[in-house]
Amino acid sequence: MKKLIILMAIPLFILGACQQNKQKEEMKQTTAKDHYTFELSDKVTRQKVTFKNRYGITLSGDLYIPKNSGNNLSALVISGPFGAVKEQSSGLYANQMAERGFAVLAFDPSYTGESGGEPRNVASPDINTEDFSAAVDYIGLQGNIDRNKIGIIGICGYGGFALNATAVDKRVKAVATTSMYDLSRVNAEGYFGSTTPEQRTKMLEEMSLQRWEDAKNGTPKYPENGLAQTNEQSPQFVKEYYDYYKTDRGFHERSLNSNAAWTTTNSLSFMNMPLLTYIKEISPRPMLLIAGEKAHSRYFSEDAYKNASEPKELMIIPNGVHVDLYDKIDVIPFAKLETFFKDNLK
Repeated sequence: MKKLIILMAIPLFILGACQQNKQKEEMKQTTAKDHYTFELSDKVTRQKVTFKNRYGITLSGDLYIPKNSGNNLSALVISGPFGAVKEQSSGLYANQMAERGFAVLAFDPSYTGESGGEPRNVASPDINTEDFSAAVDYIGLQGNIDRNKIGIIGICGYGGFALNATAVDKRVKAVATTSMYDLSRVNAEGYFGSTTPEQRTKMLEEMSLQRWEDAKNGTPKYPENGLAQTNEQSPQFVKEYYDYYKTDRGFHERSLNSNAAWTTTNSLSFMNMPLLTYIKEISPRPMLLIAGEKAHSRYFSEDAYKNASEPKELMIIPNGVHVDLYDKIDVIPFAKLETFFKDNLK
């Protein structure tokens, strides 16, 4: 266990500074404007939409609607994983849930993908929580939606934002997460609490000094894409990220995990703004947390479950790893998600 903790001491989002050897294999980079990593169901329509969040940032989304559906539809808003775009996992989830009768909005978070916000490739515990509520604003104004039947699905890092949004936004009637990350916790403490106080102080000092450089240059510094430096010595979970983001399986040109990186100072706000402080306030609305049995991130869902109030449910997928819940339709428990939301969006 100690060996594992040492390997995971620094979060993936700043991994670029830790990996030294670049992978020589060149990945095919699709440049088609409307490239999706999955096929649209013939039972579903998809429409590009835009809407603004409370900070005035224009967000880009895809609205999935079951064909031949009527009015008063139950609705879901979906985003994630952290560093992905709506043409990847969140769109795949939206496509599947629309097949099951829901109206679903998959969206790019602020500063990423086709959504607005400058500079690019930054994240915020506040703004990305707000993005979910802005999506609820939009979908609840559609004429065919019953605004009293709206739920949220958050994938990976956006699982933490989804829980945070549900705690504060009482319009959300149910929330589910898959492969959830608590980004505040992992940035502040490292994986499994492995970051020492001295390491934390050093990281904060380096990012604080980088702010002066960014201010002088008028633009933030971006490290190299960390996944591009994956090699045989990389931790297994990093190799699994590579297998999704850097291969034809999940590559997308607008996904920063595929093709770019977060800013060097991106971790700053996460390191002292805990996302799940008020997780108990999700109750009495139901919560479903889904994680892979062998996922490196499993403990985030388990601890969130322990800290939350009823009604709550934790579902562990046998033999599943973190990225299995990104796109493996035979692994992701869509039947469970369908039942959960149909039972609770009443």
